[in-house]
Amino acid sequence: MKMRSLLFVPADNEKKLDKARASTADVLILDLEDSVAGSRKATAREMASRYLRETRGARTWQAFVRINPLSEPGALFDLASVVGEGLDGVVLPKANGIEDVARLAYCLDVLEARCGIPVGRTRILTVATETAAAMLNMGGYAQSHPRLAAITWGAEDLSAALGASTNREADGMLSHAYLMARSMCLIAAAAARVSAIDTLHVDFRDAAGLEAACAESRRRGFTGRIAIHPDQVDIINRCYSPSEEDLALARAVIAAFAAQPDAGTVGIDGRMYDRPHLVQAHKTLANAGPATTAGSSVQ
Repeated sequence: MKMRSLLFVPADNEKKLDKARASTADVLILDLEDSVAGSRKATAREMASRYLRETRGARTWQAFVRINPLSEPGALFDLASVVGEGLDGVVLPKANGIEDVARLAYCLDVLEARCGIPVGRTRILTVATETAAAMLNMGGYAQSHPRLAAITWGAEDLSAALGASTNREADGMLSHAYLMARSMCLIAAAAARVSAIDTLHVDFRDAAGLEAACAESRRRGFTGRIAIHPDQVDIINRCYSPSEEDLALARAVIAAFAAQPDAGTVGIDGRMYDRPHLVQAHKTLANAGPATTAGSSVQ
């Protein structure tokens, strides 16, 4: 599942839903949580359910729904409304750890069986850093779960949980607790062997700032980013896709090890590459899509 760009759309906003049909995002997230007022939750569920069915056969993106937290009764109403044909995944907010992923998975087992769709098909993206308890339980993601597709993080709800007036320092940089949350998201995703998705870039008009943030994020190991406006999607897709130079180097590393299958290191253009570089090379080609990986396997 390619997850470079994940665009949030309020599930009760018909205009934005219509515009999103032609989105170039890899994942469209219909939001039933923060962007929907309490008085509109039932309407949003109905609209999301209908949208999933109507777009099922004519879309290029995966369809996820962000439900309300499991600690709230609305979460079960959300799931009962949207699980079925047309839904690819669920975004779980304010998760306190891998145990919440397992709780959600049990619900999905029942609802998929009810709908007659293959049990296990609906994937989970968890927002793993929004509560204080979640930060203490990040190590649990090393257990992973068959439904877990990705882990992302957020700073706003964590600020509220910590009683902070802001999540940034006087110079505009993230405070230490939130830098730790970002790092722990990256590490937890690696331990769980799932995608690490970076959080949103708040100013959707700041294209240059978004591009710089994505470049830094990708260098650190994140494979995608949340988008809150359609104008952010193409920038995110470009930044998290391998460049031609990346692809050329990946192919060269794979070819060099294929030519010397017993070698621990190989030399290419005066630089040494070892087995971890070979693993990364395969990941690079996998992120570029099937056409690029053809014939690149090392036996």
